[in-house]
Formats: sequence, C-alpha cells, structure tokens
Amino acid sequence: MTCQTAGDGFQRRIGLFTATMLVAGNMVGSGIFIVSADMARDVGGAGWLLVLWLLTGLMTILGGLCYAELAGAFPKAGGQYVFLKEAFSPLWGFLYGWSAFTVIQCGSIAAVAVAFTKFLGVLVPFLGAGSEAILLKVPMEVNIPLQLPWMPEPVTIFERQFFTITTGQLIATGIIILLTFINCLGVSQGALVQNVFTVAKLLALTLVIVMGLAVAIDWSVVRANLGGAWVPALDTARVGRTMMLTDMGPHAAFALVAGAAMVGSLFSADAWANVTLTAGEVRNPGRNMPLSLVLGTSMVIALYILCNLAYMAVLPVSGDEALAAQLKEQAEREPARTGSIYRGKARELGISQAQDDRVGTAVMDVASPGWGRVAMACGIMVSTFGCVNGMILVTARLYWAMARDGLFFRVAGTLNARGVPQASLVMQASWSIVLVFSGTYSELLDYVIFASLLFYAITVAGLVVLRIRQPGLERPYRVPGFPLVPIVYFILCLLMMVTLLVARPEYTWPGLILVGLGIPVYFGWKAVRPAGATGS
Repeated sequence: MTCQTAGDGFQRRIGLFTATMLVAGNMVGSGIFIVSADMARDVGGAGWLLVLWLLTGLMTILGGLCYAELAGAFPKAGGQYVFLKEAFSPLWGFLYGWSAFTVIQCGSIAAVAVAFTKFLGVLVPFLGAGSEAILLKVPMEVNIPLQLPWMPEPVTIFERQFFTITTGQLIATGIIILLTFINCLGVSQGALVQNVFTVAKLLALTLVIVMGLAVAIDWSVVRANLGGAWVPALDTARVGRTMMLTDMGPHAAFALVAGAAMVGSLFSADAWANVTLTAGEVRNPGRNMPLSLVLGTSMVIALYILCNLAYMAVLPVSGDEALAAQLKEQAEREPARTGSIYRGKARELGISQAQDDRVGTAVMDVASPGWGRVAMACGIMVSTFGCVNGMILVTARLYWAMARDGLFFRVAGTLNARGVPQASLVMQASWSIVLVFSGTYSELLDYVIFASLLFYAITVAGLVVLRIRQPGLERPYRVPGFPLVPIVYFILCLLMMVTLLVARPEYTWPGLILVGLGIPVYFGWKAVRPAGATGS
C-alpha cells in the first residue's frame, strides 16, 4: 500500500473503508443496547419511543451532511477544532478542545471502558464493576449543590459517599493502556484493530435485529405495542417535576420530558464527527472524508432503528413496575441468585423495566434462554472495546492540533517515528485513567450533554459563516439543500438545548459552567504561549 505523507508529517494511511469504520465504530458502543429502557420510562408508548429514535436519526444524518462539507474543505488533523477556529476564532476552537479533554472525549473513553467491565461481570462477576468486585471502599462525604434563581431549592451537581476501587476499574485501566500502546505503534495498527472490532460489533447488532424480528417475535406483544403506541406517560416523576417548575399542564410538560429523553438516543449515536480529527491521515480526504461521514452515519442509524423495532417485536414497551421492584429487592438480598431470579421474566419486565436497563440482553434471553445472555454480553464487550479504540485513535489528533497552535502542552504537538502523536496519546490515556478512578465519569458526561449540542450547533452555524466569508474556498463536497439543511439542524439543536435547560437543569448548567471555565484558561494559556508554537 502506498503511503502518502501530509505536509504536517502525518502519514495518509486511512482509506474509505477504515474512515467509514471509524465513523461507525465511534458511534456504536453500549448505549444502543441500554438507553431505550430509560427513554421508554419517560415516554410510555411505542410510537413516541420510535419517533425519538427517528428524530435522532434525522439530526445525526443532517449533522453528518454538514460536517462532510467542512471536512472536505479543511482536510487537516483537528477536525471540529479546526472548523470552529476557521469560522469564528481560536477561542471557540479552544473551548471545544478544553471541553473534549476535560470531559467529553476522555470521560467517554473512561465510561465506555468501564461499561466493558460491567458486561464482563455478566460472565465473571468478580471481574466486573459491581458490588462483588470492590477491592477498596473508603467513606467520603462530598455534596456540591447549585442554586438557580428560579428554582425553589438547589440541585445537586455532584455527590459522592464512598471512594471505591474495583477489579473492573483495574481492567478498564488495562484496556486504555493496551489500546494506547497499540495506537502508538502507528495509525495502521490502530486502524486494523478498529476495522476488526467494528465489523464484529455491527454483526452483533445485526444478530439482535435478526433474533428480535425473525426468531423471538411475539405478535401479541406487537399488537399491544401498536394499541398503546401513542399513550403518553403523564404520571412520571419527571413530568410532575417539570409541571412544578414551569406551571405547565401535563401534556406540555410531557412534550418537554420526551424531548429531554432524546439525550439517550442522541448520545448513543454521538461521536460520528470524531473521524474529522484524523483528516490529516486520510487518503484523498476531499472525497473520502465526506463519503465516510455520509455512509457511516446512515448505516448506523438504519441499524439503530431496526434494533428498536426488534425490541418492540419481542418486549412490551411499558413493563411491570411492581414486579421490577420486587425482583430488584430480592436480587439485592440474594446477589448470588440474581441470574435465576430474573430468568424468564424478560417479557413481563418489558423495555422500560429490563434488568439493569439491558434491553438487548432481555431480547436475547427471550430468543435463547440458554446462551442468549452470554452471547449478548460478549457482543457488547466487543462493541465497547472497539469504541474505546476508536476514540483513543482519533481524539489524540485534536490535542496535537491545539498544541501546534500553542493552546496545549507543547510536547503534545510532536509526532513519533511512526508518524503518530504519541505524547498526545499518553496524556489522553493518563487523564482518562484518572476519570476511571475518580468515579465521576458518568456524572461528568451528563453535564456536557448541553455543551456538546452547543458545539455541534455552533460548528454548523460556522458552515454558513464560511460560505459567506470564503465563497472561493475549495469545497470538494457541498451540502445538498443549502442553506436549509444546516438551518434545520441548527434549529433542532437549539430546541434540544432549550428543552434540556428546562427539563434537566442539573445537567445543563454545570455543562455551561464547564465551558465558561475554559475562557480564563484560554487567555491564561495565551499569556504563557510556548515559544515556537505554530498556527494562528
């Protein structure tokens, strides 16, 4: 294979297939197998649940189309950081990079690595992340409230009662170190791992679809789901809380809660833009970058819709809450018997009450009570392992680009003899491991939901700005239906952000604070900018 070398020293070894696998591999983690349970509890009817997934698909594909033009116009390492810098200013690029390093990307690496160990615990409980795997437990009392002027009482933005170390955290650390080492050997090695595990995870997702739609389908369940498809869940705690905060009626409050429930589906389909970070290593980037974004997002969204149809073909959307509470209490009393306690109850528990929200596992349990649960655990372990590798491979290029502009540690802007940003990879791994042991990664990821949507919206707005400011810029790919497509995507992001501000303030305001903290850090970094830094 001929290796092209970019002007910045990167080696162009990534072809269209690998770029598409990076898009798909970064998108598919464990979320698709889990988040529909929480979404179902919020919305109630099968129709509402499917609408949320369809809207997620629409947003993801529209966003992919917009980023495809930007990726073709700026085929440089750094992706979204470069787009924001070119469209607005280095400050906006830095704020994205700051949020990505502190939480969005490193937090995702930590969370998905721990998700791997949770499903490993299905096979070997003492190696997982559950209570039976705790090696150290130290009491600690931390509670950080945030008082918002319009709320009667403060919301808790961080709470921790114990500092724990589990065997699962040690295994998650080992996974991060192993995959970082492999990616330090060269982009070809990391890409090979990505291709193998992405194909395997897509096959696992296809298996769930086939099992649900062809093997375990229950027509009585299908009829029941169709009969209650548009029955809204008006008596949930979240609807009641939204009514209290906004003085809205139950149906208006339900609309807000349903919109906020899209957080789960959006972030199961997130990270599609990460491939743009590797643009400096993609062969023929003007063609392959846009094409990989369109192919990858479309393929994964199609699989996600089919996967949810498979869930609804096997399980009722609204399960038995009383039975779920009873089984949970019994399992806590007899943890050694948890598997047998839940066995055979998947259909009664449905999507909304699936054990530990593992909807995919519930479907496989129904399809094959003997080996379905084990097969699903193995499939999700493959999925999460590949997802961690994809994030490690692509995200280190972001910090390399920042360092080259004097906005990150100078050593992160260097490449090793194999043409990869080894120092950046090591820094990324180190902070991800800190987040693994901090026990805060899940909360931190919740906090940046709003911030991530904010950066997506601003980046797509930057596409319009660049069309006006730089009409002569070479664009190998142009968004079809411009300016309607970016405007529709921007409006959808804006509606999601407004919904989250009202319905989930405990997540949105900490995310805004985190982004805001990057402003003084940016000016501080500029004040001590390393000599010899390049870029604007």
